[in-house]
Amino acid sequence: MNSRYDEAFARSMADPEGFWAEAAEDIVWTRRWDRVRDDSNPPFTRWFAGGELNTCYNAVDRHVDEGRGDQAALIYDSPVTGQVRQFTYAELRDTVATFAGALGDQGVTKGDRVLIYMPMIPEAAVAMLACARIGAIHSVVFGGFAPQELATRINDAKPVCIVSASCGIEPSRVIEYKPLVDKALELSEHKPASSIVLQRPMAKAPMVEGRDVDWAEAVAAARPADCVPVKATDPLYVLYTSGTTGIPKGVVRDNGGHAVALKWSMRYVYGIEPGEVYWAASDVGWVVGHSYIVYAPLLHGCTTILFEGKPVGTPDAGVFWRVIEQHKVVALFTAPTAFRAIRQQDPAGEFLRKYDLSNFRMLFLAGERADPDTIQWAERQLEVPVLDHWWQTETGWAIGANCVGLGLEPIKYGSPTKAVPGYDIQVLDAEGRELPRGDIGAIAIRLPLPPGSLPTLWNNDEGFLKAYLNAYPGYYNTGDAGYIDEDGYLFIMARTDDIINVAGHRLSTGGMEEVLASHPDVAECAVIGVGDSLKGQVPVGFVVLSAGVDRPEAEVTRELVGLVREKIGPVAAFKTVTVVKRLPKTRSGKILRATMRKIADSEEWRMPATIDDPAVLGEIETVLKTVGYAGGKA
Repeated sequence: MNSRYDEAFARSMADPEGFWAEAAEDIVWTRRWDRVRDDSNPPFTRWFAGGELNTCYNAVDRHVDEGRGDQAALIYDSPVTGQVRQFTYAELRDTVATFAGALGDQGVTKGDRVLIYMPMIPEAAVAMLACARIGAIHSVVFGGFAPQELATRINDAKPVCIVSASCGIEPSRVIEYKPLVDKALELSEHKPASSIVLQRPMAKAPMVEGRDVDWAEAVAAARPADCVPVKATDPLYVLYTSGTTGIPKGVVRDNGGHAVALKWSMRYVYGIEPGEVYWAASDVGWVVGHSYIVYAPLLHGCTTILFEGKPVGTPDAGVFWRVIEQHKVVALFTAPTAFRAIRQQDPAGEFLRKYDLSNFRMLFLAGERADPDTIQWAERQLEVPVLDHWWQTETGWAIGANCVGLGLEPIKYGSPTKAVPGYDIQVLDAEGRELPRGDIGAIAIRLPLPPGSLPTLWNNDEGFLKAYLNAYPGYYNTGDAGYIDEDGYLFIMARTDDIINVAGHRLSTGGMEEVLASHPDVAECAVIGVGDSLKGQVPVGFVVLSAGVDRPEAEVTRELVGLVREKIGPVAAFKTVTVVKRLPKTRSGKILRATMRKIADSEEWRMPATIDDPAVLGEIETVLKTVGYAGGKA
């Protein structure tokens, strides 16, 4: 008997236009579409062509108009400042409308770009929604980005206005944003006409006369702006993702397909109902923040949590549980790295037992491969389903998931489960031929992509083709490698360049990491392939030990080498693993394996713009030299 998932997926493949037209009925349109899917200019598919809507209206105003204005829309919880603030839908509508008026006073109109450079505060979401309200295109850059990287994005997006705050708050320090913005504007060729600055009490920023406008003063002088209808195919935002060259790629998200896909995903991927409290513990600078802090929960009429803190250290490894209890969160979406950090600090889950999590029913992990050991630890502690799912900045929502709203499928550890309806996932060999079930290859999605996925890159159609479509004609190349098993379950093993060739054997570093993570003393790990004159490549492992481990490191590493040999076999040639204090990561929690590999092979590399702490790469380089790499070994 076919499951609800099977029926939904089959329909999305056989009748995509009917499937997505039905989903689009959940969105309020000011003009219905002429064509659900417009393939007149392949491979540049457009969804809901001819349709018009306003994303801000659908995310905020409609809930007020439908009688739910008193429901909480957004809860700001900031352990770094000790603040908790709540906005009802009516309050959020009024706040957003007024700030949209302030943007209009600065000359921002439909189609203009606004660059937002802010910490995790309510005004960041307000600024995003205000842009959507008047048809402007926002580009959010993670607060604290280096001036040169910010300047690159300013030059590409050419914003007419920048919205920023005086500072961001880290657990141990205040980061002044305004000097970074000022330096970026010095460096950039494009000069925005104005800049709106929110002054936070922790650090007051000096203002540039004639350019900088105080947020409070701008809002006080503004009149509320109405929602402006835009085409379904008009851009809602541009979000930059760094490519392998370090040159940012501006991922475009359209209004129509985005609203339809995200609203659909809340019910069918996450199993969430309107009115429930949903928390994505990410940052508005990342795609998760766009999709699941701001837009999807509000489109669905949920209460969303905007959290200014860290999983540990603000003040301790129990802060997630405090937030869940206090705000009656039903589902949390975060990165596996957050749970590895919590586990390292509190391996026995003692903090968790201090809180009442009776409302909590689901944990979702994404952003980096979730190793089975982390998932099983979370399952034991939380006693709820822990679901890995897989997606990318480019797609904007899940490609592979256990679709809760279509009936929970059996969990297979190491797999994000199956393709989400709308995504025709295939595994290809180097020549673009489809591989049989169980064979590792490049994971690609047959075109056209479903609604919500990127239609192109900002002002760079050629770059879009080169980066994603040219490698396998007729497919979107995800850049990930893995396989699909006999039951249709998807296994993402690594980025394509993390599949290493050891003496002619193609092996997944992700598979080795899975083995290392299963060791009781290991909190986090990474495996990279480095050049070897005899075998081509050999794996090198790095592990961070759990808090409280007091055994000799040599004893632990000996056990780890033996474990990989036992589980994967001598063919892996896994002989080198070393204990480190921490791993180099982006601010969203991804481990910088490609940069580590370049350091090991003595290749040229540049400091990643998204790195959380640059000093960690120096520590890794020292470790690599100690074990004979980073220039010391061919």
